[in-house]
Amino acid sequence: MARHLITSALPYINGIKHLGNMVGSMLPADVYSRYLRQRGHDVLYICATDEHGTPAELAAKEQGIPVDAFCAQAHDAQKAVYDGFALSFDYFGRSSSPENVEITQHFARKLHENGFIEERSIRQVYSPTDGRFLPDRYVEGTCPHCGYDKARGDQCENCTRVLDPTDLIDPRSAISGATDLEVRETKHLFLLQSKLQHEVEEWVARHEPHWPHLASSIARKWLTEGLHDRAITRDLDWGVPVPADTWPELAAEGKVFYVWFDAPIEYIGATKEWSDQAPENRDWKSWWYEADDTVRYTQFMAKDNVPFHTVMFPATQLGVREPWKKVDYVKAFNWLTYYGGKFSTSQKRGVFTDQALDILPADYWRYFLIANAPESDDSSFTWEHFTATVNKDLADTLGNFVNRVLSFSKKRFGEEVPDGGTPGEPEAKLGEEIARLLAEYEEHMEALQFRKAAASLRALWSAGNSYLEEKAPWLEIKTDKDGAALTLRTAMNLIHLYAVVSEPFIPATAATMRAAFALPDDTASWVTPDEAKSLTAVVTGTPFTVPPVLFAKLTDEDLENYKERFGGHGA
Repeated sequence: MARHLITSALPYINGIKHLGNMVGSMLPADVYSRYLRQRGHDVLYICATDEHGTPAELAAKEQGIPVDAFCAQAHDAQKAVYDGFALSFDYFGRSSSPENVEITQHFARKLHENGFIEERSIRQVYSPTDGRFLPDRYVEGTCPHCGYDKARGDQCENCTRVLDPTDLIDPRSAISGATDLEVRETKHLFLLQSKLQHEVEEWVARHEPHWPHLASSIARKWLTEGLHDRAITRDLDWGVPVPADTWPELAAEGKVFYVWFDAPIEYIGATKEWSDQAPENRDWKSWWYEADDTVRYTQFMAKDNVPFHTVMFPATQLGVREPWKKVDYVKAFNWLTYYGGKFSTSQKRGVFTDQALDILPADYWRYFLIANAPESDDSSFTWEHFTATVNKDLADTLGNFVNRVLSFSKKRFGEEVPDGGTPGEPEAKLGEEIARLLAEYEEHMEALQFRKAAASLRALWSAGNSYLEEKAPWLEIKTDKDGAALTLRTAMNLIHLYAVVSEPFIPATAATMRAAFALPDDTASWVTPDEAKSLTAVVTGTPFTVPPVLFAKLTDEDLENYKERFGGHGA
């Protein structure tokens, strides 16, 4: 079986993320990782908090605590939410780790040795009051385009226009509020991406035919516009330090690397963390170094992260001139909107992941988000759509099937899987249908087409209901008790199959369904289409229990409560 390296975009450290962030990277990566593990592959799923940059410093300042303490607390808070969503990271690291510092500095030195980094003098905003140069986000003011008075020096959040600090009207320091700002000359390191343009183009050309259109089109757009040399250092107290052995002057000035330089390297750094923090020796490097022929690397991210991972980071890796593993497949997602408007972490608009878990268990959210993943276009979250999906797919189609099969069998045959009856044409037809749908489900999962995979999974659940309605054991038992026993036993085998193949989407519910049957040798990690035709995993005489209601139906009152709490419309 293959070795699969999987990474999802690093969630930024400043606050709990919203549902759009979850469905745009971490959740589909988890679903895919779970599926591959069940199919017997060797999987390493790596993620981490992205902890450097001005927002972390500003958030720590707002709370009145050191930035390292803020990041440690925020990392633990985010990890708790991801545990609540049952995300199966093999390791969830931190970009501020010693491992990432070490590898980032190594990359910088190699790029310098190979002629792809140079020092340049630039003019930058300086605050005499604060006694420091101000990175772009440390400068606030009025947007010259829309008049928004809290625009940042890199971008106006109100009109989304990209800005330079010197564009702002009435600029002020985000640290002290001082307005006596000056423009002074200072030195920074620049990554000479222009010298790597041709190599990046060749690399993208080899991969883009296999990528989703969203990922390949964004990469191609950036390359068509041309790669520009980019400053990769900042004047901050918090970040990966510029190594003094290579740039002593800049190190003495306290320069650190730009967050978008060190953050992608953290995928490698977190893998080394995974190794270093384990009691046993782990071969972390074989996942990343000279691994082109042995590892399949898949990245998951929303479209705003695509240029950095398909152009900028590959340029960095190519310039290092070492055989570090580069991504094979980029699974890019569009936006999940909130009633057509943007989710916003800074403006607290939309449903956030910790709030979601306060309302309902993770499987409700996992299924809904993946079944409506913004793959081909943006998709909109509405409470009406969420409620309808939960009620129809989870409560009625799956939950009701499980409950009525097991409850009715317990009532009429006791607490063991009933004996009797010989499979006939309805069972053969069901087996063929389940095998067909399961093969379709596998095909979509292999292709990372998550909405289509969810539709096939839903169709698998529906097939059980159709069989139950056709056989009607509640009527059958009146004239053919053995026939009713066969129908219920077949339906129980379906429940077990659902438990196995639904695990990537709804792991907690899948475990509950599987635990309903006291099977001593239940080690199946997957059910193949051929195996599905017979539907015989759950055997006669096996004890079973009726689990609690798997999914509660959401009421009109629930819907109104959610809309009142979060707003029934977007921005």
